[in-house]
Amino acid sequence: MHILVFAEHKADRIRVGSRSALAFATAVAGAGGDVSWLILGHELDAVAADAARFGPVLVADCPALATPLADRYAKVLADVVRQEQADMLVAASTTLVKDVVTRAAGLLGGAMASDVIGHLPGSDPLQLKRPIYAGAVTATVTLVGNPQVVTIRASAYAPVGPGERPSPVTAVPVDPSQLPNQIEFEGLESTASGRPDVTEARVVVSGGRALKNRDDFERIIGGLADQLGGATGSTRALVDTGITPNELQVGQTGKIVAPELYFALGISGAVQHLAGMKNSKVIVAINNDPEAPIFEVADYGLVADVYQAV
Repeated sequence: MHILVFAEHKADRIRVGSRSALAFATAVAGAGGDVSWLILGHELDAVAADAARFGPVLVADCPALATPLADRYAKVLADVVRQEQADMLVAASTTLVKDVVTRAAGLLGGAMASDVIGHLPGSDPLQLKRPIYAGAVTATVTLVGNPQVVTIRASAYAPVGPGERPSPVTAVPVDPSQLPNQIEFEGLESTASGRPDVTEARVVVSGGRALKNRDDFERIIGGLADQLGGATGSTRALVDTGITPNELQVGQTGKIVAPELYFALGISGAVQHLAGMKNSKVIVAINNDPEAPIFEVADYGLVADVYQAV
């Protein structure tokens, strides 16, 4: 089986979630399989060198790919999958991937499974496990069609480590004149932070409705996260009120996390939020309502006012 893994990168490094996608691809391909990275962007020498520590690399380097525009990226992904006659395209389930890889799947006309959390080794056809109904049910599915496109939850697979020696890096030609030009990059709105990404941190401290304003969130949630070297997260309620940016949202319509330690502070525990964090190794909850649903999934719970307890 020939599998390509779409690699996301940041600061000249492959993101941890993509390394988890590589772990899934390697397990599925088996001993006789062929797994390679596929990296898109511009001025990618440092990124390619980092990726080569984990496996063979295909690099599509072009000024037109400097910013991740969905129409261009999807076109290149689909073209390379066809050129390489790949059986499967794999990626970690992230905001970018949901925008780009799903579009590539449509162009390829194959079959797709998203948010995969497990697979049955040796099954033929391959059986994949994915959550549905906000994680209340786990469905076992098989894909009919070729090529197949699979996105995985990074928390479900341990990221691969580097090999003993670098793998080869191969350039993939890109013709800018053949790329779509219907989307224009205007800018990126993101809150600058020295904290780790919420999907990659060992410790995540999240806040809910108990936090009344942005300053309180930064002082209480951010302060505890900094003490623990962790990331901050929030519920959708805080995002909707403008207290926190969308990129911090944890839940069914936000980011899926599974850190070693998750703090749910002032969070009631709605099913939509639980869908994004219930697989955390240890869950600590603080809430002034002893009947809050969050205590049903918490390993440690404290009935108290967040402002006083934290």
